[in-house]
Order: sequence, then structure tokens, then C-alpha cells
Amino acid sequence: MTASASTHQVQNQVPPMTGYDVADDPVLLAAVDREGAGWALGSLHELGRLAGSAATAEHARLANEHPPVLRSHDRWGHRIDEVEFHPAWHTLMATAIGHGLHAAPWASQRPGAHVARAAGFYVWSQAEAGHGCPVSMTYAAVPALRRAPGLASQFEPLLAATRYDPGLRTPLSKAGLLAGMAMTEKQGGSDVRANTTRAEPAAGADAGAYVLTGHKWFCSAPMCDLFLTLAQHRDGLTCFLLPRMLPGGERNGFRIQRLKDKLGNRSNASAEIELDQALAWQVGEAGRGVATIIEMVSATRLDCVTGSAAGMRLATVAAVHHASYRQAFGKDLIAQPLMASVLADLALESQAATMLAIRLAGAADRAGRGDQAEAALLRLALPAAKYWVCKRVPAHAAEALECLGGNGYVEESGLPRIYREAPLNSIWEGSGNVTALDVLRALDRSPASADALLAELDLAAGADQRLAAAVAALRQLLTRVAGDGPLAAQQSARQLAGLVAVTLQAALLVRHGSGPAADAFCASRLGPDQLAGPAAPFGTRPAGPDLAAIIGLARVTGADRVG
Repeated sequence: MTASASTHQVQNQVPPMTGYDVADDPVLLAAVDREGAGWALGSLHELGRLAGSAATAEHARLANEHPPVLRSHDRWGHRIDEVEFHPAWHTLMATAIGHGLHAAPWASQRPGAHVARAAGFYVWSQAEAGHGCPVSMTYAAVPALRRAPGLASQFEPLLAATRYDPGLRTPLSKAGLLAGMAMTEKQGGSDVRANTTRAEPAAGADAGAYVLTGHKWFCSAPMCDLFLTLAQHRDGLTCFLLPRMLPGGERNGFRIQRLKDKLGNRSNASAEIELDQALAWQVGEAGRGVATIIEMVSATRLDCVTGSAAGMRLATVAAVHHASYRQAFGKDLIAQPLMASVLADLALESQAATMLAIRLAGAADRAGRGDQAEAALLRLALPAAKYWVCKRVPAHAAEALECLGGNGYVEESGLPRIYREAPLNSIWEGSGNVTALDVLRALDRSPASADALLAELDLAAGADQRLAAAVAALRQLLTRVAGDGPLAAQQSARQLAGLVAVTLQAALLVRHGSGPAADAFCASRLGPDQLAGPAAPFGTRPAGPDLAAIIGLARVTGADRVG
């Protein structure tokens, strides 16, 4: 071998992170069992092995490197408004739908069905996050659609079907349906009451049928079959169900103006649409559109928290995997004390997010079966978790990327895709200010929610003095906010939302986590200076002496090795 050829020997490189079970996550598995879905662990591992396979990793790469393309017209000039996807996207979608990660739990009476679905969404989102949008939208559409029992009886069985059936055909002729959402308009944004889309009774149609005319600035998943949208009815803003294809086989007046060129979420299509006398059916009470569609928003917020927890888990696993094989200064990176501190801090954030997401899924499952205390807890804890967990992801992703050094900045590592996706869930379904204000709204409109939250925290507060002090501080803040006027309360909204979420995370770790993780989390996250913003950089706060035990929960086994 010549001297020059010796440089081609590959050394000190990390093996591919494929060939492992993504569901082999002790924190996740314990939480799923605790929340009543232990019966689903077998199927969860099956999905986890698919998510961690080399074939799925390749599908994810292709779906992102070949993003969707709008085909507005055919070759003869006819309007078709189709979105063309790479075959890899359809493969990912077929797996998600086939495993019931969309609306399938609504067809099940089994306790824990929604927990099992949330866990599956968490696992499969780590394979590729973008296609989770239509999956999540479909899941969230069902509770809102039930405000119109006649429509629900027609479409809910097809929304819950585990058959992925893409293509533009009349909804009732398909084996399975997907649902999207179009609320915001260019002049209003989050202020949906400023929407100008008009709804007029459809001539000669059944009662409850309207034609909609307007422009939607953001339509999530425009390739779907059905959409929930808002329009101005004579009695005020009202919710409607709009199909892309009419019952007679004609195209509805649903025009895709352009696809949004987004920072991340590249595999998924998001669009700007024009509604031109588009037929739609009223859902819920006229003039109560926001109250109707908020049920869809609530369910998608749960997926925002779950998807953010999934992103943190994937980033943590990737950083730990790299540090376990890469050497620097004579030993493995993971053995370097400063790197171990960073990895442990990333793992703590990931574990806390996972436990909170699955706890909220359990609350949603039980609330759906009539548990009023769980429903009250969810009203307050869900917007708080959406605010805090989703806001933590960009900083977490950036730190995980940095653990790989320059390799993390290279597309092939997978970390840039995680980083680009990181801000999405904090923006979707209400950005930080909107969700923080929803925490105040929950306290005002549902006084029982504060009692439910404090009852949950009191289950753990006696086991750790730091947690007890944080719960006492939260009680004081709740009392102060209740006495403030609306404007003064707004100034405390972000602080309150963060304190609710982090204190809940600490309580879950104290009750159910490992001793080292609970101790390190309380030491590093609880205190008067911790919640002023997204918190200090990872790895700068005490993580406790037993870093290896914390990091060990983020190691994967079975990944392919080089050589």
C-alpha cells in the first residue's frame, strides 16, 4: 500500500445508527404501561424496529430530498390542483396509517387506546417527522367532526380505517380518508376571528350545506380528502367540513395557489388556497366556530408535545451514539467529563418531555371516557406543556448537533433535519404567546383546572424539598395571577406556563423516574432563576454524580457497526 493510499482507511468514524428498535426506550415503555396501555408494547416494538431500520432511514432521506411539487394544471390547461409526492412519502404514510397512528383510536373502546397511539406517534415520528402532519390532523379532526353527528356517521369510519388510500376521488368511494385544516388568513393570522371567508347557503342543497368563498393563508396537508375550516356565517364565525371532491365526482372549488417554502418540514406539503364557491357542510353551532374547531386544536397540541419529545429523544440518542464511538484526546468522547455533562443534560430534558407527553396522553384518554378531574388537568397542563416543551426543542437540537462537531452540521448526519424541524411545534397550533395566554384562559374559565394540577403535584411534592418549594412558588403565582387584571396577568403568562410544565415534569420524575435523573432534574431545573426564559445552556448546571445512569437510558443497542 502506498503512503497516499493509507489516507483512505476509515478510522474513528461512527457506525450508522440503524438496525435498532426505536421503542427500546425505558422511560417511554414505563410511562406507556403506567398510563394503561401496557397491552400495546408488542406492537410498539414492532413499529420501533421498522422506525430504526436502514430501509426506513432511506425512505426518510428520499422524502426530504424530493419534497412535494404542486401540479396546478394538466398539460391541456385544465385546473387539477394536485400535489405530487415521492414514493418514499407514500411508504411512510402507509406504515403510519396501517399502525393506526391517525384516527384509529377513536374507533376503539379499549382503555389506553389513545396512549398507545401517542406512543406509536412518538416512535414513528423519530423515523421522519414531516409526514406526521396529515396523520395528526386526521386524529384531531374526529372530536370536532362529532359536533355534526350526521357527517361523523358518514366519514368517521373511513377516517379511522387503517388503509392508506391516496388519490383524488369522492370520499365515500375510498378505503380510507385523511383530514386537514385551514383556519388562518393573510390579514389575521392567529386572530382567526378576523377571517373574511364568506359562507352562503348552497342553492338547492340540503340544509347545512354552504358555499365558501375566500383565501386561506395556511392550509395544513392540502393533499387530504376533507378539511375543517372557518368562515363567516350570517350568525358569526362558523366551522365547516369541506371535501376536495364533491359527491357527484366533480372537483370542489378548492384551488391550491402555492406550496409554502418552509424552513423545515420539507417532506410535507403546506399550502395557500383559494376557496371559490366551495361546497362545505356546517359543523357545530353557527357562530361558534372557534369553540368547535378548538377541539381539533387541542388534539393537535398533544401531538405537538409528543412530536417535540420525539425530536428530543432522537437528537439525544444520536448525540450519545456518536460520543460512544468517536474518540478525542485518547479516549471515547462519552468518557470526557464535560461531554458527559452535556449528554446527561440533554438526556434529562428528553426524559422529562417524554414522561410529560405520555402523562398528558393518559389524561386525554381518561378525559374522553368521562374523567372530569383528568379533563380539568388537561385544560391547564396541555397549553403549558405545549408552550414549554416545544420551546425547548430548538436549543436542545442545536446542542445535540454540536456534540457531533462539524459532522453534525453536515446533512448526511441527520442532525440538520432535526434542527430545521425543531421550531415547528412551537409555532404550529398557537405559538408561545398564544399558548401562554391559553394557560390564563384555562384558569379563568375552568377554576377546577388549578385544583387538578395542584392535586397532581401534591402526589410527589413531599418526596423532594426542592419540588415542594417549586410547588409552593407555583401556588403563590397562581394566586397572584388570579388577582391581577387582564393586562398584568399577561405579563406573567410565560413565567406561569413554564413553571406549570417544569414542575409537572419534576413531579413525574420524582414519582416515576430513576433516582439520579430525578435528583439531577430538580437540582438543575427548579429554583427562582430557572424559568425566566428557555433556561441556561445545556451542560452548565449540576447534573448529579451519576451521569452514566442518566446517559445510559439514551443508548441504543443493535445498531449496525462499521467493519
